[in-house]
Amino acid sequence: MPGSDVTATHCPYCALQCGMEIGPELVVSPRTDIPANASGALCQKGWTAGELLVNGARLTTPLLHGEPVEWEVALDHVAARLAAIRAEHGPDAVAVFGGGGLTNEKAYQLGKFARVALGTSQIDYNGRFCMSSAAAASIRAFGMDRGLPFPVTDLDDADVVLLAGANVAETMPPLVRHLTGPRLIVVDPRRTQTARLAWLHLQPTPGTDLALALGLAHLAVAEELVDEAYVAARTVGFDDVRTSLASWWPERVERITGVPVHQMRQAVRALAAARNAYVLTGRGAEQHAKGTDTVTAFINLALALGLPGRMGSGYGCLTGQGNGQGGREHGQKADQLPGYRKIDDPAAREHVAAVWGIPAADIPGPGRSAYELLDALGTPDGPRALLLFGSNPVVSAPASEHVAARLGALDLLVTCDVVLSETAALADVVFPVTQWAEETGTMTNLEGRVLLRRRAVPPPAGVRSDLEVIAALARRLGPRSESATEFAPEFATDPAEVFDELRRAGAGGPADYSGITYERIVAETGVFWPCPAPGHPGTPRPFLDSFATPDGRARFVPVQHRPPAEETDADYPVHLSTGRVLAHYQSGAQTRRIAPLVRAAPEPYVELHPDLAERLGIAAGDMVRVTSRRGQSKAVARISDAIRRDTVFMPFHWEGANRLTNPALDPVSRMPEFKVCAVRVERDS
Repeated sequence: MPGSDVTATHCPYCALQCGMEIGPELVVSPRTDIPANASGALCQKGWTAGELLVNGARLTTPLLHGEPVEWEVALDHVAARLAAIRAEHGPDAVAVFGGGGLTNEKAYQLGKFARVALGTSQIDYNGRFCMSSAAAASIRAFGMDRGLPFPVTDLDDADVVLLAGANVAETMPPLVRHLTGPRLIVVDPRRTQTARLAWLHLQPTPGTDLALALGLAHLAVAEELVDEAYVAARTVGFDDVRTSLASWWPERVERITGVPVHQMRQAVRALAAARNAYVLTGRGAEQHAKGTDTVTAFINLALALGLPGRMGSGYGCLTGQGNGQGGREHGQKADQLPGYRKIDDPAAREHVAAVWGIPAADIPGPGRSAYELLDALGTPDGPRALLLFGSNPVVSAPASEHVAARLGALDLLVTCDVVLSETAALADVVFPVTQWAEETGTMTNLEGRVLLRRRAVPPPAGVRSDLEVIAALARRLGPRSESATEFAPEFATDPAEVFDELRRAGAGGPADYSGITYERIVAETGVFWPCPAPGHPGTPRPFLDSFATPDGRARFVPVQHRPPAEETDADYPVHLSTGRVLAHYQSGAQTRRIAPLVRAAPEPYVELHPDLAERLGIAAGDMVRVTSRRGQSKAVARISDAIRRDTVFMPFHWEGANRLTNPALDPVSRMPEFKVCAVRVERDS
């Protein structure tokens, strides 16, 4: 146990949520009691996390039109403007945009605030940009969305792991320690740091992962590698999928993807021969306008080989944001209520309304998804005001110049932030709020384990928590209608009180936390949901006995490949793909202010293959101009044979890469197509 001057908590960054301790003078050290990093590992972001707490760019005073003001002045101004906008344009004229890094308590309270205090249906969050496609595919296949439906430590005993579209060596390095034993098959257009560790690297053309997955499944059928007994006992729908795979013979898939047939055969045979095997997907496979179908195709492959719901094997999605899993379970997503309930389900509405103390009819219906919400801002039929918590869409949203213009068209933009991010710099009002080690709250990591982040240090003077901001605005807004005699329910500011209410609101839902308490989390170093009762042990592996479908069987779903929403042509002849680098996180609003991380990765860049660079007359270190149909960005050239000749890569942690990306949406998940678009690349003379 840590000493009295040491606080046990968790990292502020990715969904691995590594355990760490914060000691005197904000010295960070790894915990050894959290399985995700029990070997004492942290990445360089984790080791430098203490510097977030003393960063000189920290906001400590509310800003009104860029000028410091007292808290009461800022809160009164926002409440008055919100009331006026609602009165003139209706409740849906006010929108709320949340984040996948918010604690469960904040995510829950934000969803309640939007629907109860504001009465708006217009709420979504940046997690829509993260793993919404994998979530949609998992729900239709398994009846439940749990990123990893098994503890991450199960990977230690795998024989083979196929990793499609994830560069974990840079995005969550401690996870690599769980992947050192198995043969690793990596699917990625770049020879990333993760791909360099692989036994087999499949390097498809960007936007063709779906065709590759179909080709792998075709080979499983053609070579009689399907686990027919498992398919018969635990699934439905395979005959339709078997038929749909007939046209995806390997030579055709090679022409589409560029992946050699012999490599496809190696991959399928290795997975089929393994005693324990896993198929894992990440953003590279998911952030497409066909991402749901792509993940479905990889799930179909896993089901055909008999992996999901079997001890030591399975399918999983590697969640990105710190609370990407919990963030969508408690109501800040447009179509969901707490407990991962559907907002259009009458029973779900009745249950949650009873907890909130309002009629079920008062809960608004589903609103716009994240990009559609941002795209509608300031339009005649769209929201006139936006309250933004824990997100920086000016950097992180696709077609970001367009999004910045939409934010500029608002009557009121309010942000809660730790630093003056690119989005906060545009805001009418900025509230300075607490960050990770200055507050207590729960996070749900990529394996569905609910963890407790403890407050280690007091916040700077003048800083309040997001929960306090929400409660203060709710009090000022008062009853939502003239017929309401009192404002119900109360908006608590104590995270433990909010968590207790979250447990009641989510009870009986797919993501049931009702048996989880802060005390249990501490005693058990985390509790897996669903956990429907105090005496329930939690559910680390929910699919061992049956899947969460009405008949307990997993669903095969036929899907077909289609090209990217935007293909290359004479004007835009090169593919652009985007992703992360080791030193930075998300939009970089935090990490670009930490000196050691800036030294490690000081600026954005464009990665080109030597052959492409020679053809374009570009040398390493040249300034390069990259242009898409949506915008233009400039960055320094890096020449590398790790990337395909037809593709360039840009990290998205700086303002620039997402000026280029395509907001084309997946029809099911509403995920934008971040991972591939057509660009023109030129030396900037």
